[in-house]
Amino acid sequence: MTRASRLAILLLCAGAGACAHHRRPATAERVLPTRVTTIGVNAYLWRATLDTLSFMSIAQTDSNGGVVVTNWYINPSVPGERMKVSVTILDQDLRADAVRVAAARQVLQNGQWVDTSVQAATNQRLEEIILQKARDLRRNASAG
Repeated sequence: MTRASRLAILLLCAGAGACAHHRRPATAERVLPTRVTTIGVNAYLWRATLDTLSFMSIAQTDSNGGVVVTNWYINPSVPGERMKVSVTILDQDLRADAVRVAAARQVLQNGQWVDTSVQAATNQRLEEIILQKARDLRRNASAG
């Protein structure tokens, strides 16, 4: 998958339809703890964050504080625009409110990068993608 297609999926996937996952019946699942903290934060959320942002280069990570910051990413199909993402894991439990995403966007104007707005739903969509990946990791761990 190209970086451009990963970015498109990352930014446009609303967590439904093509991004939906089928679950096995609850009787076939072992219950794993929602709190996995050997690195200081929830390990499922941490891994899901790194997996979700893997197409971007990482500028900074702090697994104890639960922070991942990317470098600026330029989508090859839109060279006049770049994005940077910061993710903070706020809780040791795998909860919907345990991850916060802040995306920044700049456009190239007259040879200068200028801050511009990020679509309102972008941060929420990224949070949903990370949460779904974390839930999938947890579910897959219970299958093992």
